[in-house]
Amino acid sequence: MPKIQWTGLPPALRDPLFERLRERKITAENLYLLKAWRESEPEAPDGLWYKDFGSFKICGEGQYPKTFLLRGQPAKGEKL
Repeated sequence: MPKIQWTGLPPALRDPLFERLRERKITAENLYLLKAWRESEPEAPDGLWYKDFGSFKICGEGQYPKTFLLRGQPAKGEKL
């Protein structure tokens, strides 16, 4: 199974992802949780997926992360 791709994202994916990160006001503490998870090199399932960190979620499709959601916002796909 391929890994989730974090580097070299096409601008069409990267720019909206970072914009959503700013809009959701993800804290430095939460970014550390995300960083630690990224370093574990998680596998990318086929289709939609999400990882719930409690105060926020990151959602993606296949090997690409796509958006951030706040706690309470519903996510679609396989929970990682």
